[in-house]
Amino acid sequence: MLFGSGGYQWLLVCLGNPGREYEETRHNIGFMAAGELERREHVKFNKLRYRALTGEIKVGNQRVLVIKPQTYMNLSGESVKLAGGFYKIPPDHVLVISDDVALPLGKLRVRAGGSAGGHNGLKNIIAHLGTDQFPRVRVGVGAPAHPEHEMVDWVIGKFTPSERKVVDEAVSRAVDAALCVMEKGVQEAQNRYN
Repeated sequence: MLFGSGGYQWLLVCLGNPGREYEETRHNIGFMAAGELERREHVKFNKLRYRALTGEIKVGNQRVLVIKPQTYMNLSGESVKLAGGFYKIPPDHVLVISDDVALPLGKLRVRAGGSAGGHNGLKNIIAHLGTDQFPRVRVGVGAPAHPEHEMVDWVIGKFTPSERKVVDEAVSRAVDAALCVMEKGVQEAQNRYN
């Protein structure tokens, strides 16, 4: 199954915010997953196009364009629309890895589609694709313990040393789940990782 001129079957979107000050923050789970892909697949995210750093992996016999949008989280849909549109990748083959404050730290949730759940990156992708029917792997980062914490401060806050081990394992499993979605389908990934 080939789409578009580049022959990419999937667009894998790893969400985060660019810039050193956002490295290793809760909102950058997608970028951490991209880092895990770099280690495993020896992919380099060194081409800047579609307002994203891009790389390529193979999953089975499928070519996957992996992007790390460089637009800041709330404008992530711009990169997704540019890359997906250029290669004519349908929304059901746009797979997003993102953080989720509604899930406990380290818990994964694989979905075939659905609402943004208050996540500004997903909200912008839905707006640019014109649908919420695209698969995603959401990684739990927990919610602030005290309601008076500002959500923005929470998601751009860094993990504590004790949270890091849980997060590193969750990121590794999120990459496994994403690869499973692309190779065996959303249902199989849900059965294994939800």
